[in-house]
Amino acid sequence: MSKIVHLLIAAGESKRMKQPKQLLSWGNNTLIEHQIHTLLGTNQDVIVILGAYADEIFPVIKDFPIKIVTNKQWAKGMGTSIAYGIEMLWSNFPNTDGVLISLIDQPLVTNHHFEKMINRFEPEKRQIIVSRSTEGWTGVPVLFDTYYFDALQKLCGEEGAKKIIRQENSNVVYIDAANLLTDMDTPEVYRELHQKFLSN
Repeated sequence: MSKIVHLLIAAGESKRMKQPKQLLSWGNNTLIEHQIHTLLGTNQDVIVILGAYADEIFPVIKDFPIKIVTNKQWAKGMGTSIAYGIEMLWSNFPNTDGVLISLIDQPLVTNHHFEKMINRFEPEKRQIIVSRSTEGWTGVPVLFDTYYFDALQKLCGEEGAKKIIRQENSNVVYIDAANLLTDMDTPEVYRELHQKFLSN
């Protein structure tokens, strides 16, 4: 199996949620604990990028076998968190084949979906493995070959990695994610998705 490092972006302020999204209740855990358990289920290394509320979140996750780092520039946008995450990945896991980027607000994504992405990935072929929903929406979780690390480290502001995906469309491989990719940005969507999770 390829050596992949998970990069969980959990640095946002959760303005529309009006409370730290990372610490919302999710089953018997907080949302961020649930996400970490899911990622660890793939038997790959995990880096969690904190930012807003880092002082509150760190004690909750400090005992997991993961690398936790804080992006001091989190308020400047997700691009800075991805860039910082790649920098930390290079320094802590230099022998990796790729990075699998996921977000804190997609809690329905399963470790089975992550495993499908990892199993489909072929190192050193400039692949980008992109998730695709039933509705045709594409994006994160997304797995990048190390070939793209320089470009990812140059991201800034609110700029995510979609520009890279568009530019490298011929190297993109899509993995169907059914209805797992719903973003959880408001209290209403949180309640809906949490109920869906509990009923499964």
